[in-house]
Amino acid sequence: MDQVDAVVVGAGVVGLAVARQLALAGREVLILEAAARFGTGASARNSEVIHAGIHYPPGSLKARLCVRGRERLYGFCAARAIAHRRCEKLIVATTDAELPGLARVAATARANGVEL
Repeated sequence: MDQVDAVVVGAGVVGLAVARQLALAGREVLILEAAARFGTGASARNSEVIHAGIHYPPGSLKARLCVRGRERLYGFCAARAIAHRRCEKLIVATTDAELPGLARVAATARANGVEL
């Protein structure tokens, strides 16, 4: 490989998704990754969390994209036998004053179609 069409820096979720799309479009792609394995780190822009859509206003674009994106990502992994773990999310109240907030989060999640 003396010449490539594109170089993708970082082999996290976003970098690999970009590299895949470029390759599917017929481009010769080189991926550069500092870690020993792909997909093992987190950048300043990615906390390695699949957002469920539980914190965003019901019906908002961000909520809809989170819910849709989560299902698409799990479907993508399942269809390609990519090992992954659905570790779910636990939100707790540490004081009595925080209890109403839990009810609001649950209501928002339900309104966005998130299974609790």
